[in-house]
Amino acid sequence: MAQSDQFNGRLGLIFASIGAAIGTGNIWRFPRMVGANGGGTFLIPWLFFLFVWSIPLVIAEFAMGKRSRTGTIGTFRIFAGKKFAWMGLWTAWISTAIGFYYAIVAGWTIKYFQLGLSGGLTEDGVDTTEVWNAFLQSPGQVIFFQFLVIALTLAAIWKGAKAIEKVNMVLMISLFVLLFMSLGLSLWMDFSDGTLDGAMFMFTVDPDMLWEPEIWINGLSQSAWSCSAGMGMAITYAVYMRKDEDTVLNAFTMGLANNSISVIAGLAVLSAIFAVSSDPLATVTGGSSAITFLALPEVFAQAPGGTIGPFIMMTGFFLALSFAALTSMISTVELCVRNFVDHGYNRERSVAITGAAIFLFGLPSAFMWIKLDSAGVAFPEFLEVQDHIWGYGLMFSGLFIAFSIWKYGYVRWKSQVAAGEAPGGLKGYLGVGVSAFRDDFINTGDNDIVVGRWWDILLYIAFPILFAILMLSYFGDMIANTEDVWNPANPKGLGIILMFWGVVAALFMFLNKYLIQRPIFRNIPEGADVDISTLPGGSDELIGAVGDTIAGFEHLTPEATMEAMIEAELA
Repeated sequence: MAQSDQFNGRLGLIFASIGAAIGTGNIWRFPRMVGANGGGTFLIPWLFFLFVWSIPLVIAEFAMGKRSRTGTIGTFRIFAGKKFAWMGLWTAWISTAIGFYYAIVAGWTIKYFQLGLSGGLTEDGVDTTEVWNAFLQSPGQVIFFQFLVIALTLAAIWKGAKAIEKVNMVLMISLFVLLFMSLGLSLWMDFSDGTLDGAMFMFTVDPDMLWEPEIWINGLSQSAWSCSAGMGMAITYAVYMRKDEDTVLNAFTMGLANNSISVIAGLAVLSAIFAVSSDPLATVTGGSSAITFLALPEVFAQAPGGTIGPFIMMTGFFLALSFAALTSMISTVELCVRNFVDHGYNRERSVAITGAAIFLFGLPSAFMWIKLDSAGVAFPEFLEVQDHIWGYGLMFSGLFIAFSIWKYGYVRWKSQVAAGEAPGGLKGYLGVGVSAFRDDFINTGDNDIVVGRWWDILLYIAFPILFAILMLSYFGDMIANTEDVWNPANPKGLGIILMFWGVVAALFMFLNKYLIQRPIFRNIPEGADVDISTLPGGSDELIGAVGDTIAGFEHLTPEATMEAMIEAELA
């Protein structure tokens, strides 16, 4: 009989969750956002939204995944009801679609680590633009490093939760060490003129700038993306939680660790740039790729210590960046794999199918539409178009999570009213329905931190308002500043986003009726089985546990269920 998989303990879950949250955006986007938004001034809204947006959503994800014990499709099927299983499919698709091109970006980081090792970035007279252009315009090289990233990712997740746990622990500890090493050298560089102006800029607050809405919107944007909140990663890893695991403390630990890495990386990058650049703000705000692959190699080449300093700085930083990219890839691929396994595929086949799909569908981003900008710097336009389309699609995953919480509260309240256990009307709903999810799935007795009414206020009021502000500001800016914005053929317009979103959403809604005909096998560690019958989709007879035989499918093993049904339908 098949057995459920789980992490060994809290450290494994925390390291895996931190690995999912920490990616290249923490190390290359964050310094750019700090530089473009007033230095230390930016840290205030960024930290504010960590507690208002990111951590509350991660708490919700952990609670949902721990109770459902399934990936995103099963979780929405159970928590929101059978009609809404497509929301879990949307979440899985968006994450996987981003993985198509993120594997390319992760490959860039490994390539630059290799260049650092070989001295290809520290030679006298090296032109970093030529190095970058030559690499990006060599499809064979880009595809090789894309393949390497995917191969490493598949090796890390092949054997399940315990392998993911071990790999993330090694990578995250190494990442911390490498970033602290880079930070030490950067501060040494920054202090060479006795000013520490880079570090001062990082922590200097301009109170007047806090009145600018753009600072707050950018802080919300950075917090929303960098923590992976509402993106299904925490749901996926919560499936492997031990029965007594604390969802709340883990969510706070994950969020604070994620932001700590961002601060360390930001301080290292800004200190180094301020130490050697005559116009540091122009350098740091030149765009993510420009900072990472053009400006930083030039900066690191000027590190003190003869040839040793630049070598350590270059290799240490890009190795840390590679580790951050790999841990994000691991969570991205595992999110997809978990959904396959839930539906009956064996793990090895699920990993192989997902890896092959990410490689094949990522190929266009590796070599299509590699163009030169006005400064003669190569950029991958096809990859940027994919990011343009799918990047903000992640926000809807967070909205779907909030919707599931709202629906559960309403259904729970109505059932209590019908049973005479709760008062009707708005007062009754506010008193019983709004707190239902928190009472039933967060404050379960396993949490060291008791979550109060503040969480309800954030999820029911603050989240939808902030979601609307974020989307309206993004689309409003696009409409105001993009020519031919509604034309679907315009790769930078709004039309292409709406077209792809609309087609995918319509397709998934159509497929929902077929999706819910599939049995779901929940991953329930020993002693962790809990009642899900009160959930909107919890009484579904096609939902069982790993090792169960589903009624009507007695002749099938869980591992063979999906494959046999697909073969039968094709026949």
